[in-house]
Amino acid sequence: MDPAALAIFALTLLVAAASPGPTTTTLVARVLVRGTTGALAFVVGLWVGEIIWLTAAVFGLAFIAKTFALAFMALKYAGALYLAYLAWRMWTSGSDPHEEATPKAERPLRLFAAAVSLTLGNPKIMVFYLALLPNLIALERVTALGYFELVAVTVAVLTLVDGIYVLMAARAGRLLRRPSALRWIRRGSGALLAGAAVAVASR
Repeated sequence: MDPAALAIFALTLLVAAASPGPTTTTLVARVLVRGTTGALAFVVGLWVGEIIWLTAAVFGLAFIAKTFALAFMALKYAGALYLAYLAWRMWTSGSDPHEEATPKAERPLRLFAAAVSLTLGNPKIMVFYLALLPNLIALERVTALGYFELVAVTVAVLTLVDGIYVLMAARAGRLLRRPSALRWIRRGSGALLAGAAVAVASR
């Protein structure tokens, strides 16, 4: 693929990914409260969701997204409910640093699936890949090699952005480990997640 086109895609994706949204808010809130526990499974789920949208755009599957608009709407509201549930758990949890603020049953696979669902139901990401991407790259000319180059660039950019968010949130969480501070972190994170839930459901 033309290096200039890849560079434009990478830069645009970098700006879009770095802009705070529901997925970023959820990631930061989780790391603030629980540290990096489960963060890898969650971010990989976010990446897979974005690659699914990228694949839909490259292979002209936008019509499938439109055909199954109801299914994606259901995913959107499922993601909003998940965020609202996490918000409630964080807000109502105690101040013990060892107490989990999210469900104990959240295994890596469950975190991964929740992140994929949240990404697939995120209107911001959907618009980026199905509406904006075709204006950046001539998708009808993308070869198999070009597709894998786009996937590689997507993963590289998201790794950079999500990695920075995780490191910053983890550092902030470690600096505020006093019980009283942790209680306010959890409530603040709960408020962020509640706001993200509203944002996802209302778009």
